[in-house]
Amino acid sequence: MGFLDALFGRTKPVKPDLDQLFGVPSAALTLEAATGFRPTGLGSVCFAAVEGGAFGEVERQVRALLDADTERGGVPVEASKDGYGYSWLLARHTPEELPELVNDLHAVNSELEANGFGPQLLCSLVAFRDERGQSLALVYLYKRGTFYPLCIRPGGQEKRNNPLEIEISNMLKNDLRIEPDLSRWFPLWGAPGLEG
Repeated sequence: MGFLDALFGRTKPVKPDLDQLFGVPSAALTLEAATGFRPTGLGSVCFAAVEGGAFGEVERQVRALLDADTERGGVPVEASKDGYGYSWLLARHTPEELPELVNDLHAVNSELEANGFGPQLLCSLVAFRDERGQSLALVYLYKRGTFYPLCIRPGGQEKRNNPLEIEISNMLKNDLRIEPDLSRWFPLWGAPGLEG
């Protein structure tokens, strides 16, 4: 950062660090021990789709990569669009296969990034649930290189448990790079994998 940047309060954007995703299994152990949240085996990647053949080909490659184990009993990846027009790829594993799920999410992000579509990547999430049916997602913000917890109250209403989000973020700060700007902790209502 230069002198003028410091003088005018400008900061350099944080570079994405996809290897941060590999911290999720460690964070999951901390979460389960302290709060009872366990992985559901679901995770998804959100990106802004681009019109054109090049992006379509990369999207097909990513889906083929994730669907590679369907012949051995794996579940194919599910693609969907949300109400805002963003595309989601949902990967399913058993709850015990959290490292494999994280590898899949990392592969999707890496493939899009390697083909020049990194700017279209928005976030990835890994879903958890506790015995009361409360949903939690650890959300990775691609453009920030950080995580935040998203806790949804049970009951089908769009209500967050903000005190629990703060508690979990403090609990996981040694496992994950937590997003310090709370205004970037977006709700992601209806995100694939979060309710399922």
